[in-house]
Amino acid sequence: MSEAYNYLDHITAYSSCANACEHCASACLSEGNAGHYRCVELCRDCSDLCRLTATLMLRNSPYVAVASQLCRIACLACAEECVQHVSEHCQECARTCQVCAEEPLLESA
Repeated sequence: MSEAYNYLDHITAYSSCANACEHCASACLSEGNAGHYRCVELCRDCSDLCRLTATLMLRNSPYVAVASQLCRIACLACAEECVQHVSEHCQECARTCQVCAEEPLLESA
């Protein structure tokens, strides 16, 4: 478990991103804007992948490197979509996803 402490900054970034994505998806759904359908999809996927990656880091899983690569792809896609919307929650989600995507990629164990 001590290896998880090596990932603490990463875990924090992934958890923040997951939370921002969940908030954005919920806000978009409550607004009922059909133009945000893709945003909701990407936010949910990104949130799930960020949470999974953080969990794998806590476990010191051998799949951390692969998960972090996939997470980066999801974060970039989500940021690209969210930045196109004027809602503050979308803009915040885009910023948080971009920060998460800029986390250094991890090496395989």
